Amino acid sequence: MLAVGDNAPDFELLKPDKTPFRLSEVLKSKKVVLYFYPKDDTRGCTAEACSFRDLYQVFQEQGAEVVGISSDDTESHHKFSSKYNLPFVLLSDSTRKVRKLYQVPKTLALIPGRVTYVIDQSGIVRYAFNSLMKPLEHVSGALEVLKTI
Repeated sequence: MLAVGDNAPDFELLKPDKTPFRLSEVLKSKKVVLYFYPKDDTRGCTAEACSFRDLYQVFQEQGAEVVGISSDDTESHHKFSSKYNLPFVLLSDSTRKVRKLYQVPKTLALIPGRVTYVIDQSGIVRYAFNSLMKPLEHVSGALEVLKTI
């Protein structure tokens, strides 16, 4: 896993509307809360996404954009996002290349991990949290760190 103080690797992935998302472009104007999650529309992932949704305005007030990444395809992301009215982007990492770049570990060697990073505008990781079973702590922890930077 990347650690606090590490440089966040730049990457480009497709958004559900098939347009490219590039981390370095967003960092020009905002901090980024980058969260990796196992699968769209599952219990823990839905709770986490809806918690980010419910606090999205607070994240925006802290100068941050929320970005979710899983290996689900763009169509799955579109359905998940529409179903729960998610105001932030979900990115498709079907080849798991970004998950590897960010050293997101698997759980029980099978389940894609749940990891959240807060990245400041200089591209430095300021928060790194890994917990498959505590999806809501990803949200609260990220918000607490944002308030200090």
